[in-house]
Amino acid sequence: MTDSPGLSRAEAAAAKRRRLTAAAAAVLHEKGVERTSIADIAQSAGVPVGNVYYYFKTKDDLVEAALTEHTGHLDTLTARLDLLPDPRERLKGLVAAWVEQRETAARYGCPTGTLAVEIDKRPPGGLDEAAARVIRRLLDWVADQFRQLGTPDPQGHAVTLVGAYQGMSLLANALRDPEVMTREGDRLARWLDTLPDH
Repeated sequence: MTDSPGLSRAEAAAAKRRRLTAAAAAVLHEKGVERTSIADIAQSAGVPVGNVYYYFKTKDDLVEAALTEHTGHLDTLTARLDLLPDPRERLKGLVAAWVEQRETAARYGCPTGTLAVEIDKRPPGGLDEAAARVIRRLLDWVADQFRQLGTPDPQGHAVTLVGAYQGMSLLANALRDPEVMTREGDRLARWLDTLPDH
């Protein structure tokens, strides 16, 4: 893949960095941190391996970039859901978005969750905190929806919902059965419908 003609040097560099970041998120999700090489990410991004070090000095820098990419995806999703007028519908939309990714989850698990688990097995050094920030961001958004709904203990309900998602992703992946996500997503949507309005 070559940079688009007509881009300034700074624009071309920014585009290359974006390609590397997106490739890092995808390859690390598919192969895991330990089995992914910088060359794998470079190849996926269409960037010569030697150029990677201009943007990212270490593989850990690429892992952090992948977590930033996951944050961006989460922010895009929640911004889209925030356009819905009702917090219950936003939460059900979140569940539907999870279920839409059932094939990917069955093959590789939850992008952020699997990365967080793998990072946690390494010596502490900051990446575990970066992964936790992404998950906290999701928990905070979900808790805010429960708060707007008037649900008692919105933080606890957020942990229940996000925990259910992580569980169904793990089971779908372990069993290689995307329909686990479908069935459990339906169960979560029905549970959300039972919660009273404030």
